[in-house]
Amino acid sequence: MLALTLEEFMLELNDGAIKNIGPNNKEATVKLFDVDGAEAREFGDKRVKLVFDDEDGNEVQVSLFPEDVEKLVGDIEDLQENSAVFE
Repeated sequence: MLALTLEEFMLELNDGAIKNIGPNNKEATVKLFDVDGAEAREFGDKRVKLVFDDEDGNEVQVSLFPEDVEKLVGDIEDLQENSAVFE
């Protein structure tokens, strides 16, 4: 299931063209639940792309710098050692 929340979001659709309406203060939150697949791969010369998808064909891609990936790996290792999630 993909949940998408858009804040202060308004677009104009005119003859098939999409145009931003209003100020550039838009925010979005995307949540993907019941993930079926997850992978990490190179993205350009300096980033790692994490790709998550579900059985409905929804996909979320996240691009991170290596230091952010290392922090994430550390967070997961902490969970493995200290959380009941991995029991």
